[in-house]
Amino acid sequence: MNNYETVFILTPVLSEAQMKEAVDKFTGLLKAEGAEIVNEENWGLRKLAYPIQKKTTGFYQLVEFKAKPETIATLEINFRRDERVIRFLTFRQDKYAAEYAVKRRNLRSSKETVKEN
Repeated sequence: MNNYETVFILTPVLSEAQMKEAVDKFTGLLKAEGAEIVNEENWGLRKLAYPIQKKTTGFYQLVEFKAKPETIATLEINFRRDERVIRFLTFRQDKYAAEYAVKRRNLRSSKETVKEN
């Protein structure tokens, strides 16, 4: 199994519940395909670099997971079929990207711990 990272942008006209339902759909699909979800981050509503489908903002979501290569084809077909997804990008992490992702997660968790205290 390889390490993958996918970022997808959901249309900004969704409510919070609809956005969470869309994210749950894709993470559920990954789990059904036998993937292991390593990390999931909601980056929230952000401004796009350029308009996409006459929209200037979107809900960004990051998912890091371990899966077989066949799983990516299924995931991307579902991204294309879902009208709530306006853009997506999935890539396989090499060993350096995987190490960086672990460091970034650890740094982020330590910052959240400091904020709680």
